[in-house]
Amino acid sequence: MPTAIAVTSPDLVLPPHDRQTPPASVQPQDTLESSLLGMHALIEQHGYVIALYSASAGNTGATGTAGAAGAAGKSVAQRLHAVRSVLESDRIALLGIDLPPLGIALLSQQLRQLSVCDFSPGVLASSARLLAHYIYAGALLGSVTKLDRVPVSLKSHAKSWVPGAQFAVLANPRPQLVRLGQEELAGPEFGTRLLVANGPQPPSDWVTSTLAPAWQVQGVATVPLPAESARWWGTGKLVEFAAGLYDVSVLYQLVSSVRRETCHWCGLELIGDRCGFCSAPLTTSLPAVQRSAMRALPPGAT
Repeated sequence: MPTAIAVTSPDLVLPPHDRQTPPASVQPQDTLESSLLGMHALIEQHGYVIALYSASAGNTGATGTAGAAGAAGKSVAQRLHAVRSVLESDRIALLGIDLPPLGIALLSQQLRQLSVCDFSPGVLASSARLLAHYIYAGALLGSVTKLDRVPVSLKSHAKSWVPGAQFAVLANPRPQLVRLGQEELAGPEFGTRLLVANGPQPPSDWVTSTLAPAWQVQGVATVPLPAESARWWGTGKLVEFAAGLYDVSVLYQLVSSVRRETCHWCGLELIGDRCGFCSAPLTTSLPAVQRSAMRALPPGAT
């Protein structure tokens, strides 16, 4: 069975592109017991589990609506880490992803596509950071007064009080905020598919009528708005969007082009500079004997 890709909410599960793409697993969050049983079942069935959750939602220093989202996000992260600790399993990768909700859903879908390829669990987990860099995630907002995920100038805050003002915001890969009709969002320089999720009060159809042609996307799909999106963006009057690679052969080529290393701590394969399962940084300067000795130590030993 392929490595399981888990998310924390059913609305982060996007429909598969084809029959080969396995479904995402939803990690129960109602009680600790249900979370333990759910994670244990995934390990028994799949061997390894990669669980995605929102990293930026864990900022409990925010106030108001965003602060409530932060507290909820921290609770989710604490629950996942508690589950892994109780199960004492080294087969669970907990990845805090700094993307808006729809971006996390898209990343989860990409990992599901790659999970049926010949990548080891370690490579698959560490590829999440690489794939996230190629996701363009943002939103069309009717107000930025409560937006604290992306830097907002005082001038933009003042303009948001003007009746009819609309803002296009890019949270990833490089934060950007523009007022509609005055500037343009920097888009991807490669072929993407655009996901669009409308809030209950969408400001306009600008995303599909203007942004999609400007970015020369190779397809547009409308999906339900994740429940956390309104809190993440600070307003319910929004249209969230995320553009990313969608062809599994392109995704495969991207990940396989990166040099693979062996984690000096848990022994799994990885790409990049950090292991997705134990979070140990890549250390290439250690002598071979020392790296071998470190692998013999139990996790947490010094």
